[in-house]
Amino acid sequence: MNGLIVVGTASDVGKTMICNALCRILSNEGVKVAPFKSQNMSGFSVTLPNGREISRSQFQQAQAARTKPIAEMNPILLKSKEGLQSEVLFLGEPFITVGGQEIREQLYEKGLDTITQSLHTLSEQYETVIMEGAGSTAEVNLMDRELTNMRVAELADVPALLVADISKGGAFASIVGTLQLLSPERRRRVKAIIINKFYGDIAFFQDGVEFIERYTGIPVAGVIPVLEQHGIPEEDVERKTEPAADGVDVYEQWANHVKKHLNWPLIESILA
Repeated sequence: MNGLIVVGTASDVGKTMICNALCRILSNEGVKVAPFKSQNMSGFSVTLPNGREISRSQFQQAQAARTKPIAEMNPILLKSKEGLQSEVLFLGEPFITVGGQEIREQLYEKGLDTITQSLHTLSEQYETVIMEGAGSTAEVNLMDRELTNMRVAELADVPALLVADISKGGAFASIVGTLQLLSPERRRRVKAIIINKFYGDIAFFQDGVEFIERYTGIPVAGVIPVLEQHGIPEEDVERKTEPAADGVDVYEQWANHVKKHLNWPLIESILA
């Protein structure tokens, strides 16, 4: 199918926000685009008019894409409960409450089928699908039965963008280490790297960009500075978000900010 998946070196690197931006940029260019996250663990969900639930982040991405949110955009939603249990929703409807290991052991095949069907539905209704991975794409202890990152990329046969958060330090090691832990086949799916949450003058990071490209052989598609007042609520934590100025379309503001610092022709070539 036509699209790409945004994966990360870790949780909270900004995958959700990058997907928000890509959905709006593509919508601005007249592309009928849909967001997708195969499995999301979140305490924040939105109930759709038909009574089904999807995570808040995919609801926001649908708004960014200017399209109607549907359950297929987040086919598996996990809602944390007491005692390390999770309520599992398939296509927005409660199915069972189980522990994390039971999800991997008992629900893997059902999850895979639900994800596959959802991808098929979206591919029939949309020109492009912007997919979001979960956590790190290199969790070696989970790779055999994961339903969120490169397994989804393989199901959809799409390229990947790898996002790293530079604000906490360690971005070089996290990028190199993530790529090293992927199989050669999965590593070849990574077509570009995005450095996110940059503070300071980007001009001083050119040596860093050149090192990453030289060492990995993968182009850096952009270095995205922090935008404090983006006004878009966080994906799954109640972290205070600086409000945007009055009257600002938060998705438009964020998309313009990202595109300004992105090699958009490179992203277009990856999508093509």
